[in-house]
Amino acid sequence: MSLLSRITAPTARHDTARLVATLLTHHQGIRRSAPTTLPGTAPRPVGTVLPTGPTGLGTSAARLAAGRPVDTAVGRAVGKPAGDTPATSDERGAGVPELYCPPALRDDPALGREVNDRLVEWADEVGIYDGRLDRVRAADFGRLMMLAHPDTDDGDRLLAAGKCALAEWATDDYYCDDETVGSRPDLLGSHLGLAYAALDPAHLPSRYAPAWERDLRGDPVRGALRSGLAHLARYAEPSQVARLRHEVAVLFVGYGQEGSWRSRGHMPSVHEYLAHRQINSFLPCIALTDVVGGYALSATEYADPRVRRAVTTAATAGTLVNDLYSMTKEHDSSGVEFNLPIVIAEEERCSTREAIERSVEIHDELVRAFEAEAAALVLTGSPQLRRFLAGVWAWLGGNREWHSGSPRYNGA
Repeated sequence: MSLLSRITAPTARHDTARLVATLLTHHQGIRRSAPTTLPGTAPRPVGTVLPTGPTGLGTSAARLAAGRPVDTAVGRAVGKPAGDTPATSDERGAGVPELYCPPALRDDPALGREVNDRLVEWADEVGIYDGRLDRVRAADFGRLMMLAHPDTDDGDRLLAAGKCALAEWATDDYYCDDETVGSRPDLLGSHLGLAYAALDPAHLPSRYAPAWERDLRGDPVRGALRSGLAHLARYAEPSQVARLRHEVAVLFVGYGQEGSWRSRGHMPSVHEYLAHRQINSFLPCIALTDVVGGYALSATEYADPRVRRAVTTAATAGTLVNDLYSMTKEHDSSGVEFNLPIVIAEEERCSTREAIERSVEIHDELVRAFEAEAAALVLTGSPQLRRFLAGVWAWLGGNREWHSGSPRYNGA
C-alpha cells in the first residue's frame, strides 16, 4: 500500500489507533531520543566551502599526516540548533512516539507551505491525482521535504525532490494499489516497465518514436516521472541522476513483489518482509540528500559496500516508521495489508500489542546500527561522505517528525 494511500485512508474505527499511539509513546518506559547530530559531525557555518584535495574512504589519514584538519561538517542546519542533547517528549509534542530516532533539525512552516503549494500545482499540471488534489495537499509532502532536508532552504531544490517522490508514490497508487485509477494486478509488470522507460528514455527507431511519445504523454504517471527527473537534473550531476534511476528501478521491483503477494494472497515471513522493506522503501528519497544539499557524493563512495549497508539500513528504519503510524488507518479495500506488526503477529501468533513492541525494537535496532556504521565511516570517508551520512541522520529525524505531526496519522 503506497504512502499516499495509507495516509489518506480513513482513520481506524477500533482500538488499534489508540493502542499504537500508547505503545509508541510509552514503550516500556524507555527514553528513546537519539543525538541530534551524528557522532563525529557538526553543523557547517553558512558559506563554508568543502575542502579540496584527495577524498574517499581511507584518505583522512593522509590529510592528517599532511597537517590538514579533517572536515567533519555536515551542511547548514536551519532552525533548531544542533547538539548532543536529546529532545524531550514535551519538546516533540504530545503523542509523538518514543522511537530511537534523532529530532528534526529545523521546522520552517512557511517554507514547507511554499513547497507544498507548488507541489500540488505541479500535480495538477501533469495530471496525477485528478480530482483528488485535496488529498495531496492534506498529505503535506512539502512539509516532509522541508523537515527531511534541513541542508537547504532553497524551495526549488526541495520541490524537485518532492516531485520525484510524489511521482514514485503515484506509480504505486496507479499501477499497484488503487483500482479506481486503473490498478490491475495482471498489468503491473507492463506498467512498471513502461514507467521506468519514462525515467531512462527509450531510444526507438524514428518510425516508432512518435507513437511512444504519444503513449508517454497520455499517461499521467509516466509524465510525472519524466517531469520530476527533468527538474531534478537542473541540480544533479549525471552520476546522481543515474543513482536515482537505479534506486527507482529497485523500488519498482519491490512494487512488483508486493503485487505478487496480493495476487496470490501470500503473507510473507518476517525476514522476507524486512528484506522487501529494504527495496520498497524511502531509499530513492534518501538518495537525493546531496542533490538537495548542493554537493555531490561520488559514485564510488555511494556504491561502497559499507556505505550501502549503512544507507539501506537507514532507509528500512525510516520506512518502518511509516508502517507503525499507518496502523492507525483502515486496511485497504483488497483486504490484504502488509506492515511489520501485521506480519509479526501472523508469524509469531502474538497480540497486536506484542507485535508493535517487537516492531519498535526492530526499528530501534536498525537506527542504532546505522548510527554505529556511519560513525565509523565518518572517520575515514571524504567530507562529502560525512556530510551525506549526517544528512541521512537528519532525514531520519525529519521523517519521524513529519509522521508524528501529521494530522493524517494523529487524528484518531
